[in-house]
Amino acid sequence: MSNKKYLVVLGDGMADEPQESLQGRTPLAAASTPNLDKLAKTAEQGTLITVPPGFPAGSDVANLSVFGYDPAHYYTGRAPLEAASMGIDLEPDDVAFRCNLINILQYEGRGYMHDFSAGHIDTAEAGKIIEQLNLEMGSEQLHFYAGVSYRHLMVIKNCPVELADIKLVPPHDISGQEIIDHLPADPGSPIHHLMMSSQMVIYRLPFIREKMEKGEVTANSIWLWGQGKKPRLDSFAERFGCSGVVVSAVDLLKGIGICAGLEAVEVPGATGYLDTNYENKVRYTLDSLKEHDFAYLHLEAPDEASHEGSLEKKIQAIEDLDRRVIGPLVEGLREFSGFRMAVLPDHPTPIRTKTHSSGPVPYLLYDSENGQTGPYKEYCEATAAGAGNDWREGWRFMEHLINKKS
Repeated sequence: MSNKKYLVVLGDGMADEPQESLQGRTPLAAASTPNLDKLAKTAEQGTLITVPPGFPAGSDVANLSVFGYDPAHYYTGRAPLEAASMGIDLEPDDVAFRCNLINILQYEGRGYMHDFSAGHIDTAEAGKIIEQLNLEMGSEQLHFYAGVSYRHLMVIKNCPVELADIKLVPPHDISGQEIIDHLPADPGSPIHHLMMSSQMVIYRLPFIREKMEKGEVTANSIWLWGQGKKPRLDSFAERFGCSGVVVSAVDLLKGIGICAGLEAVEVPGATGYLDTNYENKVRYTLDSLKEHDFAYLHLEAPDEASHEGSLEKKIQAIEDLDRRVIGPLVEGLREFSGFRMAVLPDHPTPIRTKTHSSGPVPYLLYDSENGQTGPYKEYCEATAAGAGNDWREGWRFMEHLINKKS
C-alpha cells in the first residue's frame, strides 16, 4: 500500500449556467467557497467530457467515466449498478429497472410529473409501499426491492427482449410535463400496466390517504426506467494499483464501486439530500483512508436542488460542500504523507432545465506536495474552461489523478 492518498470529491450536478439573478455568474462561482478557492491557488484546473456522444446524460454514465471506465465498453444501464449495491445478484437474463416512487398531479383529467421524489419520501414509509407492491403485483418472475427514500428497484427474471429494450425516460427529465407523452407507446405494454396499476395499490394504504387528505406531497405511483443487465467492470485495484472505498448515500454510486471491487462504506445519517450528515461522511472517508489508498466521496445535494429548480438550495449545497466537507477533509488529510484530490461534478444540471446535460464539467486537481502558486484565484466553470486542460475522453482522467510518479 502506498503512503500517498488519492481522492475524488464529487458534487453531483454542481456545474450550471450563468444566472441573470447572479449578475451572470454560475451558482458555483457565486457561492462562498473559501476552502476551494484556497486550494485553487496551487491547483490544476480543466474540464472533462464525462458523457460521450450518443449516451444519456445521467449520473450512471458520467460517474462511470469519473471512476475511470469507458462507458462505451462498460455501460449496461443504471438499475443493474444499483442492484449490485443492494446485494441483488442478477442472472444473465434478468433485467433490473429503477423504480421511483413519484407524485403525479392530476389537472383537468391529465396527469403531470409533479415530484419525481414523492416529496423526498421517508425511507420507512417507502418500504411499506414496496412491501405492498410485492404482495399485490409481485410474482416468481417479478420482484420489487426497497432502497432509500424514493429510489427503489424492480427485477424481472428471464426478461423478454421487448421489455429489456423498451424506451423509458428518467422522471427527473420530465418535471412538470404531462406523463402520457412519456409512457411506453403501447398502452398494452406490461411496463405501462405496472405503472398504472401501482397507483391503486399505493392509494389503498391508509397512511398515504392520510397524507393526501392533509395536502402533503407523497407517493401516488411508481415510475420505471434505467433498465439493464448485470455489468462486468474490471477491478479498480488492477487498473489503478490501489485499493479504495466509495462514500455515498446513493445506491448507484455504491453499486459502481462494488462492481469495480471497491468497498461501499455505510455512513449513518447519509440521505442524498441537503440534510445529509456531512460530518460523518468526512469522518468515515478519513478513517477508510487509514487502510486504503483511494476514496470516492459523493455528495448528491447540488443535483437534487437543481432538479427542484431551486437556486437558493443549490448555492446552499455548494457552500455546505465547501465548509462542511472540503475544509475539514483537507485538515484531516494532513496526517498522511501526501494526497492528490480532484473536486468536480459528474455532469452539469442546469436549474433552468431541471435535468442533466452532457456538457463539459470543471475539475480542480490539488496536490498537497505542489507549493507553486498558479494563476487561479477561484474554482468555477469559467476558470476551468480557460485553463486549457480539456479531457475529451473523461474516463482517462482517473489515470492522471492516480499518478504514481507524482
